[in-house]
Amino acid sequence: MDTYQILDIIGCIVGLIYIYQEYKASIWLWMTGIIMPVIYMFVYYEAGLYADFGMQIYYTLAAIYGYLYWKLGKKKGTEDKEIPITHFPRRYIMPAIIVFFVLWIALYYILVCFTNSTVPVLDSFGNALSFIGLWALAKKYLEQWWIWIVVDAELSALYIYKGIPFTAMLYALYTVIAVAGYFKWRRYIKQQK
Repeated sequence: MDTYQILDIIGCIVGLIYIYQEYKASIWLWMTGIIMPVIYMFVYYEAGLYADFGMQIYYTLAAIYGYLYWKLGKKKGTEDKEIPITHFPRRYIMPAIIVFFVLWIALYYILVCFTNSTVPVLDSFGNALSFIGLWALAKKYLEQWWIWIVVDAELSALYIYKGIPFTAMLYALYTVIAVAGYFKWRRYIKQQK
């Protein structure tokens, strides 16, 4: 077993911890979210998934932001110690869609022009949508789970194609957990009221 395969397995284990923490709406998901991208930088680079590789830098920075936002942010007018789970504001839907398409096109262009990527459409799609999903998670929007269902299913198929079996299984599991996470967070919203 080479280093690439070992890192794939370790990344999978860390990813399971991460998704469990996200499911539980635990602030510790952000600490795990700093470790996981470092591992996957090596896995994705070796697999030739350059957009995934580059996104790991964003994931690390977003994890730092998410931790600080969840730790220090408070709902206006309350003394709550943590940010509540809320709905994705309608006013953000169109800007999020525009940002997604701009990112998808930009990442596709970079992959086609500057790398030897064999899957530029799928690699750029999953990463552009992940950008929006991670931002929505940091804001604790319930609907972030819908984004992750699409991303996780698409990336699972991509990783099977690229020969990263453990990560592919992890993302298939993420898809199932994202569905469960949506219903769990929806219950949290009802409990908050």
